[in-house]
Amino acid sequence: MNAEVGQEGIVPPHAIGASWFLAQFKPNCHQIAERNLARQGYRVFLPVEDVTRKSGTKFVTKRQPLFAGYLFVAFDPALGGWRAINATYGISRLVSFGTDPAPVPLELICGLMLRCDAEGKLLPPRLLNPGDRVRLTAGPMADFVATVEAMAPDQRVWVLIDIMGRTARVAVQAEALRAV
Repeated sequence: MNAEVGQEGIVPPHAIGASWFLAQFKPNCHQIAERNLARQGYRVFLPVEDVTRKSGTKFVTKRQPLFAGYLFVAFDPALGGWRAINATYGISRLVSFGTDPAPVPLELICGLMLRCDAEGKLLPPRLLNPGDRVRLTAGPMADFVATVEAMAPDQRVWVLIDIMGRTARVAVQAEALRAV
């Protein structure tokens, strides 16, 4: 959930002429922080990715922030009132150098937003070429690094994984890969 406008569908006054800033949230409070900032009318961008981990004998996929502990919030510092973000439930502090928060370059935010869907989930790379190194992000081979062998038209990618000194050819969904 990435908030774009206030509750009534009107762009809040502090979003006009706004810049993006980095806010540190408390451990495991990214959803709480995002919800509370949105309630106050701030635009929030929290890029997330699905991460598969082994838990006992099962593999569990959870959606986690792309940048652990941080989210982006937009506001106009000239209007004041931004210090309330530091007191927002779920937020530890705005990242700042000195007394004022440090803006994040707009090119970085735009690039991240282009790589994410409407919910902020990181999309798979659009172009994978044979020979590219990728990391598997889902399934029993999560966190393995592989080499792209071929692309199938049905969004499957054939990768080569080195397992125990042998190369295995495996078909995976494109959304389960991240470029290394």
